[in-house]
Amino acid sequence: MPIEQQDDPPFDLPPNTESGAGTPGQAAPAHAQGSISQRALAKRPMSSSAAPYLDALNPEQRAAVEALEGPVLVLAGAGTGKTRVLTTRIAHILETGRAYPSQILAVTFTNKAAREMKERVERFVGSSVEGMPWLGTFHSIGVKILRRHAELVGLKQGFTILDVDDQLRLMKQVIEAEGLDKDRWPARQLAAYIDRWKNRGLTPEKVPAGEAHAFAGGKGRELYAAYQRRLKELNAADFGDLLLESLRLFMENPDILAQYHNRFRYILVDEYQDTNVAQYLWLRLLAQGSEKPNICCVGDDDQSIYGWRGAEVDNILRFEQDFPGATVIRLERNYRSTAHILATASHLITANENRLGKTLFTDGAAGNKVTVTGLWDDVEEARTVTDNIEALSKQGHQLNEIAILVRASFQMRVLEDRFVTTGLPYRVIGGPRFYERAEIKDAIAYLEVTANPANDLKFERIINVPKRGLGDTSVKRVRELARASEIPLFAAAQSIIETEELSGKARRSLSDLVGQFERWRANAATMPHTELAKLILDESGYTQMWQADKSPQAQSRLENLKELVHFMDDFDTLQGFLEHVSLVMDIDNASDGDRVSIMTLHAAKGLEFDTVFLTGWEEGVFPSQRTLDESGQAGLEEERRLAYVGITRAKVSAHISFTQNRRNRGLYQSAIPSRFVDELPEAHVEVVEAKTPFGGAYQNFGGRFGGNPYGASRFDEAPAAFQSSYATPGWQRAQKQWQSDSTTPPRRRAAPRTIEGELVASSTSESSFEMGERVFHQKFGYGRISEIDGNKLTIDFEKSGRKRVVDSFVERH
Repeated sequence: MPIEQQDDPPFDLPPNTESGAGTPGQAAPAHAQGSISQRALAKRPMSSSAAPYLDALNPEQRAAVEALEGPVLVLAGAGTGKTRVLTTRIAHILETGRAYPSQILAVTFTNKAAREMKERVERFVGSSVEGMPWLGTFHSIGVKILRRHAELVGLKQGFTILDVDDQLRLMKQVIEAEGLDKDRWPARQLAAYIDRWKNRGLTPEKVPAGEAHAFAGGKGRELYAAYQRRLKELNAADFGDLLLESLRLFMENPDILAQYHNRFRYILVDEYQDTNVAQYLWLRLLAQGSEKPNICCVGDDDQSIYGWRGAEVDNILRFEQDFPGATVIRLERNYRSTAHILATASHLITANENRLGKTLFTDGAAGNKVTVTGLWDDVEEARTVTDNIEALSKQGHQLNEIAILVRASFQMRVLEDRFVTTGLPYRVIGGPRFYERAEIKDAIAYLEVTANPANDLKFERIINVPKRGLGDTSVKRVRELARASEIPLFAAAQSIIETEELSGKARRSLSDLVGQFERWRANAATMPHTELAKLILDESGYTQMWQADKSPQAQSRLENLKELVHFMDDFDTLQGFLEHVSLVMDIDNASDGDRVSIMTLHAAKGLEFDTVFLTGWEEGVFPSQRTLDESGQAGLEEERRLAYVGITRAKVSAHISFTQNRRNRGLYQSAIPSRFVDELPEAHVEVVEAKTPFGGAYQNFGGRFGGNPYGASRFDEAPAAFQSSYATPGWQRAQKQWQSDSTTPPRRRAAPRTIEGELVASSTSESSFEMGERVFHQKFGYGRISEIDGNKLTIDFEKSGRKRVVDSFVERH
């Protein structure tokens, strides 16, 4: 449908594109420079206040607002007022009469940012800007364009936009229609591939053969094409189509693209560093209507942290190549943080090679230096952080102005547990609390029903999770029997499987589930509760369900499950653990009031707090080992940008911490400081002494603890007291006490370098133990050594079976 036929407000019609002249369906020609209409537009009077909105800008901001001719890149560092620049620029364009509201295309990433932009422009110009139909998110503008020209991309105007559930349902139909096993090739995995392809602007025929081969033995491309055909048959589009189909519209219909070239006099883009390939191509097509287009992109290459969801930092890095002669303006004057915080962040980010370069500064006070603390383990880290927060609270510091930033959600559990213990109110931003996560609730439901088969709510929660062929009708019949007989649901399930009330498949599935619970309940009497939990999660198929799920959240869910099982080891019994969970869940979940915020570094972008605690700065955690493995140098630089974002969230105080030992993915592992720690500037960092569980100052990460592979650390300041893990007086006294007590089995604290349980440390030194020796392990009890491999022992324990452990965990007996 041609633009001239749309119902834009009459006062808002661009005089150079909708003049009424010309053939309907064709764009009117652009008016020549110096024409009557151009001169009349240029003579539009300024407001009587002579643009007072410009007086509030600093020189760099004002330059960015007034550079209205040709392509402009505004490199806006954290806290430098980029939103003010963007909205003031729109107001300035309107006030100087350079364009009508409908001639401005302004795109951002969130509806919240779009609303804020519109509200600020209204405050500047003193009137409503409802006549700005092209101010919104990429996708909201994409759908507006598609609805105007739906027929040209095989849709009708009233097409439906599918939500995620509908997408998955449709993909399951496509997979089944191809005769594929939907359990082996789950719809979520296909959805992840298709979303990735659409973010890169790839239609089915353009998907590389190698990538298409990754799903269903090479059928990925065919399934993608079939899915797109089904969408058209349903007159529907998914979220990715809103830009992909707009791209296809422009490329296949140059006359339509020309209409939009004539319509938009100015293009403004917020958060340009976060654009993906499809968004980049879409913008390039709209901006190429002129040799020197009036496109202004605002962003910060140092805050590009969403590569995992398709963002391409190269989009902003090559701006000057895409738009020759572009003006680049750097906003470096920060209005958020103190000088020490800014200097720390700016120095850290200089280690990145792929950046355009800028240095943040402030006219304000130097403030406190960024603190760096080395701690024994994540439990001590949580205790130290909460102790510091309690001290700040007593001094009158608002909890709302305190945030704890972690690299991955699994780090939150130990922090949350400490908050529960101390009674400090907190909220989790960007996701539920640990025990409120779906996968944790499911796992606990399995454990609850094992311990108490009369718990109807928990049994109903997991009766068909994972899917085991028990539909609503089958569950309803079990519920009806329970109500009629006044017995628990589990008892009703035991009874109904002996009848013909359910179909054969449903009866077999329910019978298998009942049998599993009865077996788990019997094992609970002899099996350690942590081993029982692993058994339940494995045999129920719950772990396998998430392993088969290829969505970005699946790995995090698996890590959370491992963290849950590991945490259970802190309790003597399953019942004790479940009672703890009940107490935790009973705490007020309200998100209002004065509360500390806990969130991931990704969720923190765009936020600011007076005090920020940055925990878990260890290799493998931050930077993430998975990111390094998958993306190499590019991944490392994105992780460093993430560190930069984290530090610049702090306005007054920033506190960085790392630990010697951390429970990661359910394992207790040794750790070394993140390479980012030694990239911090000496002059702006204060090393804070921490107390270890042994009573001494702890800073050293060399010697016996394993050296830093990135060179000696300047934070290695502790004396030789910690060159040996058993050198403290406290340890020596404890060791003598154990040796003198003949009635108590000898136990000793595990060496810090070792990893608990069946996994082993990296050391390969020879063991002093011999084959057949009887030994004692604090967790597994007595046993005899059956195999020796370096310092790794395979032991047949009398009660726990065969385990593989490190020799430092056991004592001769």
